[in-house]
Amino acid sequence: MKFDNLGMMKKQVEKLQTGMARLQEELALRTVEATAGGGVVRVVVSGALELREIHIQPEVAGSGEVEMLQDLIVAAVNEGIRKAQLMASEEMAKLTGGLKIPGLP
Repeated sequence: MKFDNLGMMKKQVEKLQTGMARLQEELALRTVEATAGGGVVRVVVSGALELREIHIQPEVAGSGEVEMLQDLIVAAVNEGIRKAQLMASEEMAKLTGGLKIPGLP
């Protein structure tokens, strides 16, 4: 009886591992957008927390406000990373049925 339960548990863990690997691949292809300064800076971040794009409105780029632009870029990237982490966490919760696994989002 104990061996049956152990075998079932092993199959469930293998299924979860396969699902997690597939989810990580899918998240790497998905993206989120974030903006700062009312849309002056827009970034695109992948589900793998990779910065894919930065868009800066041309009128700001030539304004000479370098420090402001730098702050807006940092704010947009950080918001993009936060959104990507949230997306990953929500998808992982769907996969694990809400089970909290240490070390996973």
